[in-house]
Formats: sequence, structure tokens, C-alpha cells
Amino acid sequence: MIWLQFIVSAAILVAAAIKLAQYGDVIAVRTRLGGLFVGTLLMAGATSLPELLSAINAVNQGSPNLAAGSMLGSNMFNMFMLAVLDLLNQQARILRHVAMKHALTASLATLLIALVVFFTLADIEAAIGWVGIDSLLIVLVYVAGAWLLQQQGGTPGTEMPAEIEDKVPSLRRALIGFSLATLVLVIVTPYLVSSAAEIGIMTGLSAGFVGATLIGITTSLPELVATVAAVRARAYDLAVGNLFGSNIFNMFALGLTDVFYTQGRFMGAIDPNFALVGLLGLILTGMGLIGNLARVERRLAFVEFDALIILIGYLSGMYFLYARGIGA
Repeated sequence: MIWLQFIVSAAILVAAAIKLAQYGDVIAVRTRLGGLFVGTLLMAGATSLPELLSAINAVNQGSPNLAAGSMLGSNMFNMFMLAVLDLLNQQARILRHVAMKHALTASLATLLIALVVFFTLADIEAAIGWVGIDSLLIVLVYVAGAWLLQQQGGTPGTEMPAEIEDKVPSLRRALIGFSLATLVLVIVTPYLVSSAAEIGIMTGLSAGFVGATLIGITTSLPELVATVAAVRARAYDLAVGNLFGSNIFNMFALGLTDVFYTQGRFMGAIDPNFALVGLLGLILTGMGLIGNLARVERRLAFVEFDALIILIGYLSGMYFLYARGIGA
């Protein structure tokens, strides 16, 4: 029964998050936001909303490790998706196609993940009320980075179309649809988190590993759907920006979760071993950045070498987390 609850709630969550991303895209078009800004912030934020809601529900249910595992595990899975799409899309290498355009996005994701790892290990006691200074710094870095990325919205090749097609829904309809999809996520997410926690207890898996796999992967499925759709439309900027941007938003969400964790500092409640999960996400994001910047084609038979290394890194990392029982 608990598996049925997890599967049904996960399916509803993915469907709602996909609608959220679709309406978010319409809002971007109707409001004339820049394409780079759309992919990196608006689209990434919409598809990453399930991670934030899952984390909030996890801390409300007394499982901060489950919350941290879902967001840090989502970082890893996003880079896994980037590598898979690069391997499958033989006609246009995604990591090569966007060249320098997402160097800033990936660098900001790297910085935020590194800050989370540092604060997880440093255990800085300073706080304002119950919210840790470390979490506030993460949120402030995100805001500053969002401002920088917004300034990049006019980058050549990322402008929005001069005329909006008639088939594009109205802004009013998009805002209503976006709000309804968000409401569905708010209602369904607690069932997903509680069922995942129960599955962890039933199977003997650690809360951290369950968060990084079951919840982390499930809440990342909207990113996968949105990215595949962008690749099929040859909107490579949107595809790569969505994945790197989701890593940025995940770390912002981790810092923001502290506001809802009223028992003290959220970063202080996370098992220090989760620095390993963060470091794995940091390594994979760094690999994605290098693959994005590298100008030399490196192939092993028909396989792109850098994408293959990311895949191996992800699978090895997940096995390592399983063997270590992170967050038990």
C-alpha cells in the first residue's frame, strides 16, 4: 500500500510540475523576459519547486536528513540527465552547442554547492532567531547570482521572439494554471515524503539514501521532461540552463528551508556525512562545466567522453552512498 501511495503521489507530482513549467514558459514569453533568464531562473525554479516543497514537508515530519538528501541528490541526477541527453543527441552535442553561454550559470551552481558543503562541515552556530547565518548567506548569494544572470538575459541568441503566436495562452490563463499546479504540488508532496520515509524504514535504507534516490530522482523528473522538450525544439540554451539552474535553485531551496525548520539551525541539523553527497554533486557539476567549456571533441567510439565520465561518476557515487549508508 505504501508503494502504491508513493507511485501515485509521484505521478501526480510530476504531472503537476510539468504543467507548472509549461505555464512558467508562457509567463516568460508574455512578460518578455530574456531567454537565458527564462531557462536558468524561471523554468529552473518552476521545475525545482517539488524539491523545495519536499524539503519543507520532510523537516515538518522531523527528517532534516531526508530533506537535505532530496536536494543534494537532485543536483547529482540533474548532471546525470545532462550527460544522458548529450549521449543520446548524436546530431548536436549539447555540451558543445551552448559553448560559453552557461559558464556563469554552472559556476554559480558550483559556488552555491561548495558553500553548502562548507557550512555543513563548519557547523557555524551564529543565527538570527532560529535561522542560521549560513542559510541566510546561501540565500543572499543566490539573490546576487540571480541578478547577475538577469543581466545576461540579453545575450545574443537568447532573445524572446518579436511577435507572440496566437496559440500561446494568455498571461491571465498562464497565471491561473501556474497557481493551480502549485496548489496541487502543495497538497500532494506531503504524501510523497511520508511514503518515501516509510519505504526507507521498510527496506532498511538510510534516510539520506532514500532522499537522494527515491525523492531526489522523482522530484527531478519535471526537469527531465522540460529538458527533453527543449532539446527536441533545438532550444539547447533552455535545456542546459534548466539543469544548471535547477542546481542553483536547489541550493537556494536548501537555505530557504531553514525558515521552516523552527527547531534551530537547519544546516546544524544535517548529518555532516552529507558533505559527501554535496561533494559528489559538486564534482559532477564541475564536470558539466568543463564539458560545456571544452572545445575539443573527445569520443570513445560513438560515445562522448566527458558525458560518459559524468555517467560513471553518478553511478559510482550512488553506489558509494548506498554502501556508506549516508544519513542513517
